[in-house]
Amino acid sequence: MKILMILSNPFTHDSRVYNEAKTLIKAGYDVTVLAWDRKRENLLNEEKEGIHIVRSYNTKLMNILPYDIFRLHFWWKKGYIDALGLFEKKPFDVVHCHNLDTLPIGIKLKRKFGIQLVYDAHEIWGYMVARDIPKWWSNYYLWKERQLIKHVDKVITVNEPLKKYFCRITNKTITIIMNCKNLEQTDYIHPKNSKLTLLYIGTLSKSRFLLELVDVVKDLKDVQCIIGGIGSKINYVNDLKEKCSKTSNVKFIGKVPMEEVLPMTKKVDVIICMTAPNDLNNSRALANKQFEAMVCGRPIICTKNTYPGEFTDKEKCGLVVEYTKENLKNAIKRLRDEDDLREQLGKNALKTAIKEYNWEKQEEKLLELYKDLKK
Repeated sequence: MKILMILSNPFTHDSRVYNEAKTLIKAGYDVTVLAWDRKRENLLNEEKEGIHIVRSYNTKLMNILPYDIFRLHFWWKKGYIDALGLFEKKPFDVVHCHNLDTLPIGIKLKRKFGIQLVYDAHEIWGYMVARDIPKWWSNYYLWKERQLIKHVDKVITVNEPLKKYFCRITNKTITIIMNCKNLEQTDYIHPKNSKLTLLYIGTLSKSRFLLELVDVVKDLKDVQCIIGGIGSKINYVNDLKEKCSKTSNVKFIGKVPMEEVLPMTKKVDVIICMTAPNDLNNSRALANKQFEAMVCGRPIICTKNTYPGEFTDKEKCGLVVEYTKENLKNAIKRLRDEDDLREQLGKNALKTAIKEYNWEKQEEKLLELYKDLKK
């Protein structure tokens, strides 16, 4: 069976899509990823561990437009044309759309070729864009998703809160495939840092409490922090980078290659994952950091009144605090001063990853879904 995955990023840092594609290839499927490279920074065609990657670049008109949200409808047209070209060379049996911003392309392909369509919703897309656009506009995308989801054959999402949301807008069977990571180890390994070392790698945005994190850490004794990742808001990223440069114990490292994230996680003591409780999307989602911390046996600090906080409390794999600098500071100091607590939380995290929250468990569900598509 030949599969076309469609993705609205350049496929350089999307570990979920990478894991899904690798799992399917290992099981004998042929996988091509059509990825939107908005800045034309990567190769047009690339082969990575058996995954065929074809990137779609912006047209001149798309480049003139000031924001990606304005380019979206043009991307749907451009992505569809590129997918038609791929189908001519090697017809595919299934189109696997990652998130709402690729789904219109998949639906047009299904209608034209009569192929099966998988919708893989990593998030509630309308809630995600609500941070940056007027409410009426984000509501339009919520409405659009309700209309488009009627045409898909299978729905995948990432956790229980999102499954509950999608159950309200469709009667399709919904499979939860979490963003878990491959098991790196089965024995707890204590980190060897002279100072408590904190790590954040992920999206660099206001809702992740990163400027506040720098304020908290800069005056803490025997604590150091590493912040890495990428962000769409250039001014915010530059402000964060500058703020880090003015401290002696916070290091900004920028983009981190996907294959280096877990090795870095193993070397630190604590993972930071503060999420704004009023963020409609992130407060319902478990970040990659949560699962990276678990497979490496590292405790995490999360926010109260969010699903990550609820999950962390349930699995006893970290500390959950109010979304304030004072509460974050107290949690960091506690983990700095209580080595036994830090170790126990890390052991709990690894134990839970081994038992349930690992990619090996998730890929069983993905393969079962694709086996059902073959029938």
